[in-house]
Amino acid sequence: MAGMLARGALGILTRMDPERAHDWGLAGLQLLHPLWPAVNVPAELAVRCLGMTFAHPLGLAAGFDKNGDYLDALGCLGFSHIELGTVTPRPQPGNAKPRMFRIPAAGALVNRMGFNNKGVDHLLTQLARSRYAGIRGISIGKNIDTPIEHAETDYVACLRKVYAQADYVAINVSSPNTARLRELQGRAGMERIVGALLQERTLLEARHAKRVPLLVKIAPNLDQEQITTVATTLRSLGVEGVIATNTSTDLSMLGAAWPEEHRGGLSGAPVHARSVAVIGQLRAELGPTFPIIGVGGIDSAEHALASLRAGANLIQVYTGFAYRGHLLVQEILDALRTTTQVSPSPR
Repeated sequence: MAGMLARGALGILTRMDPERAHDWGLAGLQLLHPLWPAVNVPAELAVRCLGMTFAHPLGLAAGFDKNGDYLDALGCLGFSHIELGTVTPRPQPGNAKPRMFRIPAAGALVNRMGFNNKGVDHLLTQLARSRYAGIRGISIGKNIDTPIEHAETDYVACLRKVYAQADYVAINVSSPNTARLRELQGRAGMERIVGALLQERTLLEARHAKRVPLLVKIAPNLDQEQITTVATTLRSLGVEGVIATNTSTDLSMLGAAWPEEHRGGLSGAPVHARSVAVIGQLRAELGPTFPIIGVGGIDSAEHALASLRAGANLIQVYTGFAYRGHLLVQEILDALRTTTQVSPSPR
Protein backbone atom coordinates (compact mmCIF):
# COMPACT_ATOMS: atom_id res chain seq x y z
CA MET A 1 0.00 0.00 0.00
CA ALA A 2 2.75 2.46 0.92
CA GLY A 3 4.54 1.69 -2.34
CA MET A 4 1.40 2.25 -4.42
CA LEU A 5 0.78 5.61 -2.77
CA ALA A 6 4.39 6.59 -3.35
CA ARG A 7 4.19 5.70 -7.06
CA GLY A 8 1.05 7.80 -7.45
CA ALA A 9 2.65 10.71 -5.63
CA LEU A 10 5.70 10.60 -7.93
CA GLY A 11 3.52 11.25 -10.95
CA ILE A 12 2.04 14.34 -9.31
CA LEU A 13 5.35 15.65 -7.99
CA THR A 14 7.09 15.50 -11.38
CA ARG A 15 4.60 18.11 -12.65
CA MET A 16 5.35 20.57 -9.83
CA ASP A 17 8.13 23.12 -9.36
CA PRO A 18 11.13 20.86 -8.61
CA GLU A 19 12.16 22.42 -5.28
CA ARG A 20 8.57 22.43 -4.02
CA ALA A 21 8.16 18.84 -5.26
CA HIS A 22 11.29 17.85 -3.34
CA ASP A 23 9.93 19.33 -0.11
CA TRP A 24 6.45 17.86 -0.55
CA GLY A 25 7.84 14.46 -1.49
CA LEU A 26 9.92 14.31 1.68
CA ALA A 27 6.96 15.43 3.77
CA GLY A 28 4.84 12.66 2.21
CA LEU A 29 7.53 10.08 2.86
CA GLN A 30 7.65 11.23 6.46
CA LEU A 31 3.96 10.39 6.79
CA LEU A 32 4.22 7.05 4.97
CA HIS A 33 7.41 5.61 6.40
CA PRO A 34 5.85 3.93 9.48
CA LEU A 35 3.84 1.79 6.99
CA TRP A 36 6.81 0.94 4.77
CA PRO A 37 7.65 -2.79 4.60
CA ALA A 38 11.07 -3.82 5.85
CA VAL A 39 13.76 -4.13 3.17
CA ASN A 40 15.53 -7.47 3.42
CA VAL A 41 19.10 -7.48 2.17
CA PRO A 42 21.19 -10.67 1.92
CA ALA A 43 24.22 -10.68 4.19
CA GLU A 44 26.48 -11.44 1.22
CA LEU A 45 25.91 -7.91 -0.15
CA ALA A 46 27.73 -6.38 2.82
CA VAL A 47 30.74 -4.21 1.98
CA ARG A 48 33.65 -3.57 4.30
CA CYS A 49 34.89 -0.04 3.65
CA LEU A 50 36.30 2.87 5.66
CA GLY A 51 36.69 0.54 8.61
CA MET A 52 32.92 -0.05 8.73
CA THR A 53 30.47 -2.62 7.41
CA PHE A 54 27.87 -1.29 4.97
CA ALA A 55 24.84 -3.54 4.45
CA HIS A 56 25.31 -3.13 0.67
CA PRO A 57 26.95 -0.55 -1.64
CA LEU A 58 23.94 1.74 -2.26
CA GLY A 59 23.50 5.01 -0.38
CA LEU A 60 21.85 8.41 -0.75
CA ALA A 61 24.03 11.37 -1.73
CA ALA A 62 24.36 14.63 0.17
CA GLY A 63 21.90 17.36 -0.71
CA PHE A 64 18.73 15.30 -0.56
CA ASP A 65 18.29 15.74 3.18
CA LYS A 66 20.53 18.64 4.12
CA ASN A 67 19.27 19.01 7.67
CA GLY A 68 18.60 15.43 8.80
CA ASP A 69 14.87 16.17 9.04
CA TYR A 70 13.93 13.02 7.10
CA LEU A 71 16.71 10.60 8.04
CA ASP A 72 14.46 7.88 9.45
CA ALA A 73 11.95 8.18 6.60
CA LEU A 74 14.64 7.89 3.93
CA GLY A 75 16.35 5.13 5.86
CA CYS A 76 13.28 2.92 5.66
CA LEU A 77 13.74 2.67 1.87
CA GLY A 78 16.78 0.46 2.34
CA PHE A 79 19.82 2.68 1.85
CA SER A 80 22.96 1.29 3.50
CA HIS A 81 24.20 4.81 4.16
CA ILE A 82 22.83 8.33 3.95
CA GLU A 83 25.00 11.40 3.55
CA LEU A 84 23.43 14.46 5.17
CA GLY A 85 24.25 18.11 4.44
CA THR A 86 26.04 19.94 3.06
CA VAL A 87 25.83 21.72 6.41
CA THR A 88 27.49 24.99 7.40
CA PRO A 89 28.32 26.41 10.84
CA ARG A 90 25.47 28.94 10.69
CA PRO A 91 22.05 28.65 9.01
CA GLN A 92 21.78 30.27 5.59
CA PRO A 93 18.97 30.58 3.03
CA GLY A 94 21.06 29.76 -0.02
CA ASN A 95 20.73 31.42 -3.39
CA ALA A 96 17.66 33.21 -4.68
CA LYS A 97 14.78 31.17 -6.12
CA PRO A 98 14.13 29.70 -8.59
CA ARG A 99 17.28 27.65 -8.14
CA MET A 100 16.41 24.13 -9.29
CA PHE A 101 15.41 23.20 -12.83
CA ARG A 102 14.15 19.87 -14.15
CA ILE A 103 15.09 18.48 -17.58
CA PRO A 104 12.99 15.29 -17.81
CA ALA A 105 13.99 14.41 -21.38
CA ALA A 106 17.61 14.17 -20.24
CA GLY A 107 16.88 12.64 -16.83
CA ALA A 108 18.71 15.62 -15.35
CA LEU A 109 18.49 18.49 -12.89
CA VAL A 110 20.30 21.81 -12.79
CA ASN A 111 20.58 23.45 -9.39
CA ARG A 112 22.23 26.43 -7.78
CA MET A 113 20.95 25.91 -4.24
CA GLY A 114 23.99 27.45 -2.53
CA PHE A 115 24.29 25.33 0.64
CA ASN A 116 20.84 26.30 1.94
CA ASN A 117 20.57 24.66 5.36
CA LYS A 118 19.43 25.21 8.94
CA GLY A 119 22.94 25.12 10.37
CA VAL A 120 24.98 22.44 12.07
CA ASP A 121 23.25 22.74 15.46
CA HIS A 122 19.88 21.87 13.93
CA LEU A 123 21.40 18.86 12.19
CA LEU A 124 22.84 17.61 15.48
CA THR A 125 19.42 17.84 17.14
CA GLN A 126 17.90 15.74 14.35
CA LEU A 127 20.69 13.17 14.53
CA ALA A 128 20.19 12.77 18.26
CA ARG A 129 16.50 11.96 17.65
CA SER A 130 17.07 9.56 14.76
CA ARG A 131 16.76 5.78 14.98
CA TYR A 132 18.32 5.12 11.58
CA ALA A 133 20.69 2.17 11.99
CA GLY A 134 22.67 2.60 8.77
CA ILE A 135 25.90 4.50 8.19
CA ARG A 136 25.51 8.26 8.66
CA GLY A 137 27.80 10.51 6.65
CA ILE A 138 27.85 14.27 7.08
CA SER A 139 28.96 16.66 4.35
CA ILE A 140 30.48 19.91 5.60
CA GLY A 141 31.09 23.24 3.90
CA LYS A 142 31.58 26.93 4.52
CA ASN A 143 29.08 29.75 4.92
CA ILE A 144 28.72 31.95 1.86
CA ASP A 145 29.88 35.07 3.73
CA THR A 146 33.06 33.45 5.05
CA PRO A 147 35.97 34.63 2.88
CA ILE A 148 37.62 31.82 0.95
CA GLU A 149 40.91 32.77 2.61
CA HIS A 150 39.41 31.76 5.98
CA ALA A 151 37.34 28.79 4.80
CA GLU A 152 39.19 26.34 7.05
CA THR A 153 37.65 27.96 10.13
CA ASP A 154 34.15 26.94 8.97
CA TYR A 155 35.19 23.41 8.03
CA VAL A 156 36.94 22.89 11.37
CA ALA A 157 33.97 24.34 13.28
CA CYS A 158 31.63 21.86 11.55
CA LEU A 159 33.94 18.90 12.11
CA ARG A 160 34.26 19.74 15.79
CA LYS A 161 30.47 19.74 16.20
CA VAL A 162 29.52 16.69 14.10
CA TYR A 163 32.39 14.43 15.09
CA ALA A 164 30.66 12.55 17.91
CA GLN A 165 27.61 11.66 15.78
CA ALA A 166 29.15 11.14 12.34
CA ASP A 167 30.23 7.77 10.93
CA TYR A 168 32.24 9.60 8.26
CA VAL A 169 32.65 13.23 7.22
CA ALA A 170 32.67 14.43 3.61
CA ILE A 171 34.62 17.60 2.84
CA ASN A 172 32.70 19.44 0.12
CA VAL A 173 35.16 21.59 -1.83
CA SER A 174 33.48 20.99 -5.18
CA SER A 175 30.03 22.59 -5.22
CA PRO A 176 29.81 25.07 -8.12
CA ASN A 177 27.18 27.15 -6.31
CA THR A 178 29.31 28.84 -3.64
CA ALA A 179 31.63 31.46 -5.10
CA ARG A 180 35.30 30.35 -5.43
CA LEU A 181 34.71 27.11 -3.48
CA ARG A 182 36.18 24.94 -6.23
CA GLU A 183 39.49 26.74 -5.87
CA LEU A 184 39.96 24.58 -2.78
CA GLN A 185 40.33 21.45 -4.95
CA GLY A 186 43.82 22.52 -5.97
CA ARG A 187 46.84 21.21 -4.09
CA ALA A 188 47.30 24.37 -2.01
CA GLY A 189 43.61 24.62 -1.15
CA MET A 190 43.31 21.00 -0.13
CA GLU A 191 46.50 21.10 1.89
CA ARG A 192 45.12 24.09 3.79
CA ILE A 193 41.58 22.80 4.36
CA VAL A 194 42.27 19.10 4.78
CA GLY A 195 45.44 19.77 6.74
CA ALA A 196 43.50 21.84 9.28
CA LEU A 197 40.81 19.16 9.52
CA LEU A 198 43.32 16.36 10.03
CA GLN A 199 45.01 18.34 12.78
CA GLU A 200 41.68 18.92 14.47
CA ARG A 201 40.73 15.27 14.07
CA THR A 202 43.79 14.21 16.04
CA LEU A 203 42.42 16.15 19.02
CA LEU A 204 38.85 14.91 18.50
CA GLU A 205 39.94 11.29 18.16
CA ALA A 206 41.58 11.44 21.58
CA ARG A 207 38.61 13.22 23.11
CA HIS A 208 35.92 10.90 21.73
CA ALA A 209 37.93 7.67 21.57
CA LYS A 210 36.95 7.04 17.95
CA ARG A 211 38.41 7.81 14.53
CA VAL A 212 35.96 9.27 12.03
CA PRO A 213 37.08 8.85 8.39
CA LEU A 214 37.48 12.00 6.30
CA LEU A 215 36.62 11.94 2.58
CA VAL A 216 37.00 14.66 -0.04
CA LYS A 217 34.24 15.20 -2.63
CA ILE A 218 35.55 16.33 -6.01
CA ALA A 219 34.05 17.78 -9.19
CA PRO A 220 33.67 15.95 -12.52
CA ASN A 221 35.15 18.89 -14.46
CA LEU A 222 38.77 17.99 -13.76
CA ASP A 223 41.14 17.01 -16.53
CA GLN A 224 43.48 14.03 -16.28
CA GLU A 225 46.36 16.08 -14.92
CA GLN A 226 44.14 17.64 -12.25
CA ILE A 227 42.81 14.23 -11.22
CA THR A 228 46.38 12.98 -10.89
CA THR A 229 47.14 15.97 -8.66
CA VAL A 230 44.05 15.30 -6.56
CA ALA A 231 44.99 11.63 -6.16
CA THR A 232 48.56 12.47 -5.19
CA THR A 233 47.38 15.08 -2.70
CA LEU A 234 44.82 12.75 -1.13
CA ARG A 235 47.49 10.10 -0.68
CA SER A 236 50.06 12.49 0.76
CA LEU A 237 47.61 14.06 3.20
CA GLY A 238 46.35 10.72 4.45
CA VAL A 239 42.59 11.16 4.05
CA GLU A 240 40.57 7.94 4.06
CA GLY A 241 38.58 8.26 0.86
CA VAL A 242 37.24 10.27 -2.07
CA ILE A 243 33.72 10.88 -3.38
CA ALA A 244 33.48 11.21 -7.15
CA THR A 245 31.71 13.27 -8.32
CA ASN A 246 29.73 16.42 -7.54
CA THR A 247 27.57 18.27 -10.09
CA SER A 248 29.01 19.46 -13.40
CA THR A 249 29.33 22.99 -14.73
CA ASP A 250 29.41 21.67 -18.31
CA LEU A 251 25.84 22.30 -19.40
CA SER A 252 26.76 21.53 -23.01
CA MET A 253 26.07 17.90 -22.09
CA LEU A 254 22.38 18.81 -22.31
CA GLY A 255 22.87 19.20 -26.06
CA ALA A 256 21.25 22.63 -26.35
CA ALA A 257 21.81 26.22 -25.28
CA TRP A 258 20.92 26.69 -21.64
CA PRO A 259 19.68 30.12 -20.51
CA GLU A 260 22.06 32.10 -18.32
CA GLU A 261 19.36 32.70 -15.71
CA HIS A 262 18.99 28.93 -15.24
CA ARG A 263 22.66 28.08 -14.81
CA GLY A 264 24.01 25.92 -11.98
CA GLY A 265 25.35 22.44 -11.36
CA LEU A 266 24.18 19.67 -13.67
CA SER A 267 23.30 16.26 -12.21
CA GLY A 268 21.64 13.14 -13.54
CA ALA A 269 22.10 10.86 -16.53
CA PRO A 270 24.24 13.23 -18.67
CA VAL A 271 27.08 13.24 -16.11
CA HIS A 272 27.28 9.47 -15.64
CA ALA A 273 29.90 8.79 -18.29
CA ARG A 274 32.14 11.53 -16.94
CA SER A 275 31.70 10.31 -13.36
CA VAL A 276 32.67 6.78 -14.40
CA ALA A 277 35.76 8.11 -16.19
CA VAL A 278 36.86 10.02 -13.08
CA ILE A 279 36.25 6.95 -10.88
CA GLY A 280 38.28 4.83 -13.27
CA GLN A 281 41.25 7.19 -13.28
CA LEU A 282 41.14 7.60 -9.50
CA ARG A 283 41.17 3.82 -9.07
CA ALA A 284 44.18 3.54 -11.38
CA GLU A 285 45.99 6.35 -9.55
CA LEU A 286 45.06 5.34 -5.99
CA GLY A 287 45.43 1.57 -6.19
CA PRO A 288 43.01 -1.24 -5.38
CA THR A 289 42.29 -0.54 -1.71
CA PHE A 290 41.69 3.21 -1.50
CA PRO A 291 37.96 3.81 -0.76
CA ILE A 292 35.99 5.51 -3.54
CA ILE A 293 32.31 6.45 -3.36
CA GLY A 294 30.86 6.79 -6.86
CA VAL A 295 28.16 9.41 -7.48
CA GLY A 296 26.78 10.90 -10.66
CA GLY A 297 24.00 9.95 -13.04
CA ILE A 298 23.11 6.60 -11.48
CA ASP A 299 19.50 6.25 -12.58
CA SER A 300 19.38 2.51 -13.32
CA ALA A 301 20.86 -0.78 -12.21
CA GLU A 302 23.06 -0.72 -15.32
CA HIS A 303 24.57 2.61 -14.31
CA ALA A 304 25.02 1.43 -10.73
CA LEU A 305 26.96 -1.62 -11.84
CA ALA A 306 29.03 0.46 -14.28
CA SER A 307 30.14 2.78 -11.46
CA LEU A 308 31.09 -0.20 -9.30
CA ARG A 309 32.97 -1.88 -12.12
CA ALA A 310 34.86 1.35 -12.81
CA GLY A 311 36.29 1.13 -9.32
CA ALA A 312 33.80 2.45 -6.76
CA ASN A 313 33.47 0.56 -3.48
CA LEU A 314 30.18 2.28 -2.68
CA ILE A 315 27.69 4.24 -4.79
CA GLN A 316 25.16 6.98 -4.12
CA VAL A 317 22.06 8.24 -5.93
CA TYR A 318 20.40 11.64 -6.03
CA THR A 319 18.78 12.78 -9.29
CA GLY A 320 17.77 9.29 -10.38
CA PHE A 321 16.12 8.85 -6.98
CA ALA A 322 14.37 12.22 -7.36
CA TYR A 323 12.83 10.99 -10.62
CA ARG A 324 12.18 7.33 -9.77
CA GLY A 325 11.94 7.14 -6.00
CA HIS A 326 12.05 3.82 -4.19
CA LEU A 327 11.68 1.92 -7.49
CA LEU A 328 15.28 2.81 -8.33
CA VAL A 329 16.46 1.56 -4.94
CA GLN A 330 14.63 -1.74 -5.48
CA GLU A 331 16.00 -2.13 -9.00
CA ILE A 332 19.60 -1.60 -7.91
CA LEU A 333 19.31 -3.89 -4.89
CA ASP A 334 17.74 -6.59 -7.07
CA ALA A 335 20.65 -6.28 -9.52
CA LEU A 336 23.20 -6.49 -6.71
CA ARG A 337 21.53 -9.66 -5.43
CA THR A 338 22.03 -11.39 -8.77
CA THR A 339 25.47 -9.98 -9.72
CA THR A 340 28.85 -11.34 -8.76
CA GLN A 341 31.56 -9.21 -7.15
CA VAL A 342 31.83 -5.94 -9.10
CA SER A 343 33.81 -3.59 -6.84
CA PRO A 344 37.45 -3.45 -5.74
CA SER A 345 38.77 -5.17 -2.66
CA PRO A 346 37.15 -3.59 0.40
CA ARG A 347 39.07 -1.97 3.21
